[in-house]
Formats: sequence, C-alpha cells, structure tokens
Amino acid sequence: MELGLHIADFTWSDGPARLGPALAGHVRAAEDAGIARITVMDHFWQINGVGPVDHEMLEAYATLGFIAAHTTRARLHALVTGVTYREPGLLAKQISTLDVLSGGRVGLGIGAAWNDEESTGLGFAFPAASERFERLEETIQICLQMWSDSDSEFKGRHYQLGRTLNVPQSIQRPRPYLMIGGGGEKKTLRLVARYADACNLGGDAEVLAHKLNVLRQHCDAVGRDYDEIEKTGIFAMDPATTTDDIVRKVDELRGLGFTVAYIYARDITDRASIIDRVGAAVPRLT
Repeated sequence: MELGLHIADFTWSDGPARLGPALAGHVRAAEDAGIARITVMDHFWQINGVGPVDHEMLEAYATLGFIAAHTTRARLHALVTGVTYREPGLLAKQISTLDVLSGGRVGLGIGAAWNDEESTGLGFAFPAASERFERLEETIQICLQMWSDSDSEFKGRHYQLGRTLNVPQSIQRPRPYLMIGGGGEKKTLRLVARYADACNLGGDAEVLAHKLNVLRQHCDAVGRDYDEIEKTGIFAMDPATTTDDIVRKVDELRGLGFTVAYIYARDITDRASIIDRVGAAVPRLT
C-alpha cells in the first residue's frame, strides 16, 4: 500500500503571509516521512465537510506547481479537477507542463464537477449533469490526443480544436497518469473502465466492495482488464485519529483490493502531528 497526503484545508495558524513557507515545509516533511503521493482539491471555496466556505483555499494548479518545486519524489495531482473549470486544451497543457517541470511526477485527476454554488458565485458555467459528463468524456479524449503523437483537429459536440499540438510532451510516457474520481455507477465508473489508469472512491467497506464490483462489470463490458486499473481510496483523519486507526482503515482498503489510500485532515491545526501519525503508518503498510 502507498499512502497519500491529500491537502484539503489551508486555514493554518501561520496566516496567509506565511502560507508559502508553511506549505513548502509540510510537503517536504511528508516526502521525508515516506508519503508517496500529495494531492490538492480543485476548489476555489472551502467545501462542506471540511470547513466553512470562507476558509482559505488555494487554486489547484498554481499550488501543484509550487509543491512540485519543493518536492522531488512524490506523485502530484488534483483530487479531482472539475471539468467545467478549464478548457480542455489548457488543462492538457497544464498537466504536461507540470510533468516536465517536476521530472515526470504530475498526473491528471478529473471528474464531472459538482459544486454549483461555487460555480455560480465565480461565474463558471455549470450545465446539467448529463452535459457535464459529455464534456468530461470529450475532455479526456482531448487530453489523450494532446499527449499522443497526433496534432490533428478534434471535433466533438462541445469542444472543437483546430490543432492539438503540444510541445514539449510529458516526461511520463506514453502519457501522464490519469485518474477519474467518483463512484457514479452508470457514467463515472464506465469512463474509468474505458480510459483511466486509476479510480478514487470513498465510503465504508460495503459501499466500496459494491463499487468495485460495478467497475469490474464495466471492464468486462468494454474488454478491459480490471486488474490494470489502480484502486485508490480516501478517508479523513481528525484530532482523535491515531496511527493505529490509520493502519486499520488502510488494511481494510487493502483487503478490498485497494493499493493507495489518500488521507486528509479535518479540524487539525497541528500540521506536524498529521505527518507524524500518517508517516508512522508508512513502514507498517509497505
């Protein structure tokens, strides 16, 4: 099992003026503790379940660039990019650019987006779910084409690109890592089976086992090897969570077939304690 640190809250006691140095130290400490992956949310406002809406939130891709400059080994990506927030050509270029500058460590985590309040507040288009999923599939197709040797046009229902030129290409070959996040059974997991290197799921053991069974069925339907897809899970830790709790939860995920667990902190202001507890779990799980 690999452990990932998902940074979901930037309301730290240092304050915004010290957030840069604090974040740099946090991600370096995570790497030094053996944490293999570092992810951030693709949100502009804080989300329910993590904190109040007006808590500090950093833009994902600028933050990933900053984190890349202060780490050397961890895999980095957003968990997960909202498809409605960026034009697909720009997103594909952002990923390949960050991959080059990080030495081949940046991937794309993407989903259909869900935060209508945030989108309305900031003026992002937020079409109906059916259209967002159509846009998600076209965006994935555009990214895959831009990360390939083809610079042909792309003509979709929602996006039209005259030439998908992308130079330089990513360090990762044949392309950057691609995760599709979410557990929607009819659309999201079907897209995972068709396109993705990895899925990302949350929930209790019964829910997760069911979702994986649905994913297996989608893989069978499209002729995809289910075992090719990396299964990643996510769960929260709070002030009462111990290293033993983390190990138990991750062992539960491993028993279901997961190989990566992303952990995020909720209501914890002591960043050192996050790294101490998660880092102490690393040698017990690898």
